[in-house]
Amino acid sequence: MGAAGIPAPEGAEPPRGPVRPSGLLDELGMASVVLDAEGRIVLWSPQAEELFGYSAQEALGQYAAHLMIHEQHADLVVKLFADVMETGQSWAGAFPIRRKDGGTTLVEFRNMRLLDDHGDVYALGLCADQSTVRRLERDVALSTRMISQSPTGLAVLDTELRYVSVNPALERMNGVPAEEHVGRKIGEVLPHLDVNRFEAAAREVLRTGRPLVDQHTVGRTPADPDADHAWSVSLYRLEDALGTVLGVASSILDVTEQHLATVEAETARRRLALVADASARIGTTLDLDRTARELADVAVPELADVAAVDLLEAVVRGRPSTLRPTEPAVMHPLAVEASGAPDALAAADPPGQVARYAPDRLVTECVRTGSPVLVAQVGPEDLLRIARSPEAAALLARVGVHSYLAVPLIARGEVLGALDLKRVHNPEPFGEDDLLLARELAARAAVQIDNARWYQDARNTALTLQRSLLPSHPPVTGGLEVASRYQPAGATAEVGGDWFDVIPLDEGKTALVVGDVMGSGITAAATMGRLRTATNTLASLDLDPARLLEHLDRITEELDHSIATCVYAVHDPRLGQCRIANAGHLPPVRLRPGRPPELLELPTGAPLGVGGVAFSTTTVDLAPGDRLVLYTDGLVETRQHPLDERLDALLDLLDSPDGPLEDICDLLLRTLHQPDNSDDVALLIARVQTPAP
Repeated sequence: MGAAGIPAPEGAEPPRGPVRPSGLLDELGMASVVLDAEGRIVLWSPQAEELFGYSAQEALGQYAAHLMIHEQHADLVVKLFADVMETGQSWAGAFPIRRKDGGTTLVEFRNMRLLDDHGDVYALGLCADQSTVRRLERDVALSTRMISQSPTGLAVLDTELRYVSVNPALERMNGVPAEEHVGRKIGEVLPHLDVNRFEAAAREVLRTGRPLVDQHTVGRTPADPDADHAWSVSLYRLEDALGTVLGVASSILDVTEQHLATVEAETARRRLALVADASARIGTTLDLDRTARELADVAVPELADVAAVDLLEAVVRGRPSTLRPTEPAVMHPLAVEASGAPDALAAADPPGQVARYAPDRLVTECVRTGSPVLVAQVGPEDLLRIARSPEAAALLARVGVHSYLAVPLIARGEVLGALDLKRVHNPEPFGEDDLLLARELAARAAVQIDNARWYQDARNTALTLQRSLLPSHPPVTGGLEVASRYQPAGATAEVGGDWFDVIPLDEGKTALVVGDVMGSGITAAATMGRLRTATNTLASLDLDPARLLEHLDRITEELDHSIATCVYAVHDPRLGQCRIANAGHLPPVRLRPGRPPELLELPTGAPLGVGGVAFSTTTVDLAPGDRLVLYTDGLVETRQHPLDERLDALLDLLDSPDGPLEDICDLLLRTLHQPDNSDDVALLIARVQTPAP
């Protein structure tokens, strides 16, 4: 309960200690005077003493008209008093009043008749200095106009966060009349705002009393239900003069233009960063599949939630890519990437397979016309034109694909394929800015993809040439079992000039050759072919290995300053020996049953093509069961490990029970040569057979 038995407001704390004066009446200095039916003063408040200057002792029992009214106004005052007492109707107005000090004060009066329980009649006069009343009226009017005419939205919420009042500016912002605010919570008036966040902030202000200034929020109101707006919101707690919490006041300023400018600037910054990132990440190699994956990785999730990169099958096959209006698009999927949408991956065409899109599909339209296709808001019918099949369309619908963009990959005026983009988690539909960004990414990537495509074509041509120059199967020779391998370099490296050969000679002898032309590409492959042909011709002359390398050295000098390394060995089964000469090549490995593998200690010699350097021949024993391993540097050399360490690894692998030579070749390549190595490998293993009885 409050003072005088009046219930205290719920949640209000009782005042502690003496209550100091407060409120509007105190601001007015409102005085009260009670007169009896004859006009004599019977009650005189302290405020009356302050206003008129007379003490209670001086005023009580005096006729009010005689005490305070100037003579010229006495008759009018007596008449007004009589009317109030007779009719019971109150009267309000201003009169000049004579103060005790002789001065005159213009006083606002409100007079009314009172009746006690004995039937006696009294007059109550409520009085205030008119200048004070006018000042407060001006203050109230000014405050009211400031609120009503302010362009800033203003609202007062009670402690339950229900609207108490709103100004016209907030009415316009919200698109809801003031009377439909009052008594309702924010979420009831504005259901499309982040109400929980706002109410949590308001409760914190109520609890702590600390203002919250310039907090931004974004949403939609009935005033403009189709567009987002941004507001700067400030909150502060309202208290009365006693410190009782009344509620929260809020000021709301529409900052949509500034917000959009900030968003646009941030979007532009992110897009510039994405383009810069794409420049660094796309085209790091000349591998076609990897370049496509790099494009998809850059697009997700910054631009799209799902990205696919597809090339026209005709482009992959090296044929013209022009499509007729009724012709389907046969695509070769290279890469697909998704962020948090596994079903979308399931709906995509897996890389490595061929996908056929009907003429009415959107991606077909994109590659046929060479123009982007943008569907900002995807509907069920659109999904049937996006997906290759109804089943895939159902998957995309279940995932929640709501926006679609396809951009052609164009390089040197030719449409290579398309970058296919979908949004699932990102709520914003694709727009013109996204289209411009996607075209920029596609244009940069298309050049890299085209470079990779042409490189792959050239590499395949060189590889085909090289394979055609190598023996398809080692010939059957007397006294030796032979196995061989050629392993090209990784997909991003050019074809090298490694070769091997097995050449039958007279008297049951066999020449074993492994060489490596420095350089790469078609030139290296062609040089390798020439040296292999020259080696075969010279071998037929039954030259000493050192003498043969001297001839090859002169021939290599004449081949546009080419350089090559080579090991040439001649096995003679009758003597159980092998004569070997080395031109700058890694030493062969000899394996003898019951002994550890050994690198043959041979004079290294200079590479072929240096010219003027003598070579020497070394003779080693090769008994039945012994094996000789010849190889190029691509098998053992890497940038990460010292050569000695890799040669030790080779010896460790060979230090195992004897087995099929084909298996040994596979083991060495599988263990020592990685698929992405930048050098090719030629490998030749020969085992001496036991002579027939």
